[in-house]
Amino acid sequence: MRDLLFKNLTSVDKKRRVISSSEISDRQGMRSVIRRHFAYIVKELDCQNYPQARPYVYVLKERNTKEHKEKFFCRIKGSIYARKNAKTYQVLFMHSLKIDLAALPEPKIT
Repeated sequence: MRDLLFKNLTSVDKKRRVISSSEISDRQGMRSVIRRHFAYIVKELDCQNYPQARPYVYVLKERNTKEHKEKFFCRIKGSIYARKNAKTYQVLFMHSLKIDLAALPEPKIT
């Protein structure tokens, strides 16, 4: 069994876009849940001194052998600059990935 969910949210007035997806699958006695999230905001800059956003990377991995579960989480934040028609824009972005793995319970035979 495999379930997919996809969202694409766009805000023109705030120059923001959020794209997320979720996938749940049961295969070979394991349930996997994968969530992806992408967000970005575009800002127009009018000064010569551009603010420097510091890049950010966070990674977490957990393993629980007693409960037969594993988790992985990664988040990346940063920014890039773009120029178009003598205007400078800053694009702030955040991407995250979350993966949960768990063993499915054994079917009881009575």
